[in-house]
Amino acid sequence: MNPEELKLQIEEVEGELADEPYGLLGVFDRNGRKLMLGITERLRKRCMKGMVWKSRGFMATLRNVQYGFDERLAHSAGGHDGIFLLDRAFQPANRMMHKLFDQYLDRGDGEADGLAAALGTTLDQLKPVRLVSHHMRLLGVLWQAPEADWLILVDYDLPE
Repeated sequence: MNPEELKLQIEEVEGELADEPYGLLGVFDRNGRKLMLGITERLRKRCMKGMVWKSRGFMATLRNVQYGFDERLAHSAGGHDGIFLLDRAFQPANRMMHKLFDQYLDRGDGEADGLAAALGTTLDQLKPVRLVSHHMRLLGVLWQAPEADWLILVDYDLPE
């Protein structure tokens, strides 16, 4: 998907975000597996506040979803673009962990539970991930359903 197509798709989905747990941006194929990419109103609001919504770096990072999620490379040693797991055991805890665990998954306000229910799964089945580019990291959850992977983005983080 080129940047202009991606921007048009975001603009189409933006109107749905306030009323739905997520908006579906696209479907990507990687190694014979489908990856469904969704964004949330939470992501849009946080990116708008940080003045990165639909920025060049934001768009470049979104395009990295084409790399898919590779179980063999689930943890990035750094310097690679793609989708990688975030691990609660990593020490010291970093900003990405704080944003995704403390401010989203563990909050108990029902937002993450609502997203899981909309996907047809449970909160414990959602894997915390980051979509990485050298511009920024988009934070979200990955659910590996039998028929496809679902990546739903909920926050962002800029490199230090």
